[in-house]
Amino acid sequence: MPIATPEVYNEMLDRAKAGKFAYPAINVTSSQTLNAALRGFAEAESDGIVQISTGGAEFLGGQYSKDMVTGAVALAEYAHIIAEKYPVNIALHTDHCPKDKLDGYVRPLLAISEERVKAGRNPLFQSHMWDGSAETLADNLAIAQELLERTRAANIILEVEITPTGGEEDGVSHEINDSLYTTVEDAIRTAEALGLGEKGRYLLAASFGNVHGVYKPGNVVLRPELLKELNEGVAAKFGKASPFDFVFHGGSGSSEQEILTAIENGVVKMNIDTDTQYAFTRPVAGHMFQNYDGVLKVDGEVGNKKAYDPRTWGKLAEASMAARVVQATQNLRSAGNKIK
Repeated sequence: MPIATPEVYNEMLDRAKAGKFAYPAINVTSSQTLNAALRGFAEAESDGIVQISTGGAEFLGGQYSKDMVTGAVALAEYAHIIAEKYPVNIALHTDHCPKDKLDGYVRPLLAISEERVKAGRNPLFQSHMWDGSAETLADNLAIAQELLERTRAANIILEVEITPTGGEEDGVSHEINDSLYTTVEDAIRTAEALGLGEKGRYLLAASFGNVHGVYKPGNVVLRPELLKELNEGVAAKFGKASPFDFVFHGGSGSSEQEILTAIENGVVKMNIDTDTQYAFTRPVAGHMFQNYDGVLKVDGEVGNKKAYDPRTWGKLAEASMAARVVQATQNLRSAGNKIK
């Protein structure tokens, strides 16, 4: 199947919300990690989301120019071709973009999609994220309004983060403290500024103790039940039941019950990066340790070409990451739920 059209992406999100499951959103940084993600979704018979962060896009742009837009466009165009060979629907998304990178990342990508739509084509990406969590909520929502108007016109969904996620990702960092919990008042102000669908569809990354990075279960205090409070508080004021489509950020180390509670309370997308990075790298490290005398020219020898051929260890990395994606679809209940 091809990359999801705007109509299919909306159907995916609607099905997830109605069916109480969520899609893994897998960060990719290369054609190889993209194929691993696609393979995992296909093996799990799950539709899914592939996303590129600003740092990932810079890496994809090559270390000579480090151009984020070039990197993101190149991988998106590749994905549009390669995804045809996988029997699942995949949406393309750009991950965390703070204010100082909007003009070098999201806005140029939006312009590309706007031109595609004017020409009668589908947008290049199906959704973009604006991370205004480092700004005041008033400034955050003002920029979100501008972006939402553009994404709506281009048949793209916007993702907004209204309060901080702890830890650090691609240079955006927040302390781990009580500010990591969105309030009902925050949610109401968001609904007042962005509407509840009539101004354009958006996904809401609300904070319930989320932290980016590597943590053992129990080391991060998550309160996924808070999402129910946010939905109910906004529903009471605006009269729309279950108004938000939530995104779960910083889920590494979360317990199965915390994940299921988040899904029951409206999460339709869960970002997964740290765990798949490790899954990709672990077999590569194992191969290098086990075949050090083949991958290195030890004592003047020539090594073993089959051992250091990137295809040899690359296949191991792809298989391992794909297996972790399958696990994610099972945890989030999207496995076996692809659109027929």
